[in-house]
Amino acid sequence: MQISDFDFELPADRIATKPTKERDLSKLLVLGRNSGKIEHRKFHDIIDYLRKGDILVINNSKVFPARLLGHKKDSGGKVEILLNHELSAGIWEVVGKGLKEGSEIIFDNSALTGLVLGKDVETASIKFNLGGEEFFREIEKVGHIPLPPYIEKQRSLSGIGDKVNDREEYQTVYAKPKGSVAAPTAGLHFTSLLLEKIKDRGVEVLEVTLHVGLGTFQPVKTERVEDHKIHKEFFTIDHEVIVKIQEAKDNGRRIVAVGTTTTRVLETVFSDKFIPKSQVLNPDSQLLSGWTDIYLYPGSKFHCIDGMITNFHLPKSSLLLLVSAFAGKEAILTAYKTAIKHQYRFYSYGDAMLII
Repeated sequence: MQISDFDFELPADRIATKPTKERDLSKLLVLGRNSGKIEHRKFHDIIDYLRKGDILVINNSKVFPARLLGHKKDSGGKVEILLNHELSAGIWEVVGKGLKEGSEIIFDNSALTGLVLGKDVETASIKFNLGGEEFFREIEKVGHIPLPPYIEKQRSLSGIGDKVNDREEYQTVYAKPKGSVAAPTAGLHFTSLLLEKIKDRGVEVLEVTLHVGLGTFQPVKTERVEDHKIHKEFFTIDHEVIVKIQEAKDNGRRIVAVGTTTTRVLETVFSDKFIPKSQVLNPDSQLLSGWTDIYLYPGSKFHCIDGMITNFHLPKSSLLLLVSAFAGKEAILTAYKTAIKHQYRFYSYGDAMLII
């Protein structure tokens, strides 16, 4: 299977650089998974497609300001890094240019410093002088929200600049534990009121956590889809959530995932290949935790979800492959072509699709 088969042309003006004024007033394209039928609605109409007994699963991970600016202590050269994930106490995997092993970095307007411990082709490891909550308090003061590159580029071209409050807007209303460097964007469309209405309909809303890494922005660079190696991301899921989902499945009730990140957690946990001994089950909190590098592309089997809420994704991306695996390549590419024709807004701050 060739990655070029998952390419499409998107007019630059279809890339959303800011959210809609009201989250649930974004457009919603509804795609029938079996029928291929397409409907055009507003996101708040999603309640019409959910029914009593359904389980709606959301990713509650919170975006933190992972973009840090500073300079090298020895040369004064400017440095910009993106925190990816914590490797061990006080040591982080980062992405940044011009980093050299042994360099000390002084971060702007901050007591935070870092020492580059190692460097490979795409990432580096940095040991910070602060750790734990003290570290997070400091980056909350000096860090910047690491917006996807395509938003930064379009804002630069359109002159929008810093007119959007990304710290508030690039966050779901139900975000809790800090750890993501990118928002689980399908959830950006929900309001607290809409969620309450969904619960009142008899839909149970359950939470998982997957901390979104920088790999979510990476295109598939191999020509053969099957040769791509996907990034890994850390997840947690409560044992009780697993039990409730399994009971629902046993009773023929639908599981609807909000986003590709939630999908990756559920399909990891309910996959035939899932090996519990490779994960950590904390008997006190009953949280199942681990890393997932599950890679879903056309031909993959889905073991858990029956429906998915998602945004419109980049060409030749692992996210586009995932939704194509779920709904079929031709159906997805047709839906994308239709969305472009009907002036849908694409990518992180864009409109939504429901596959059901």
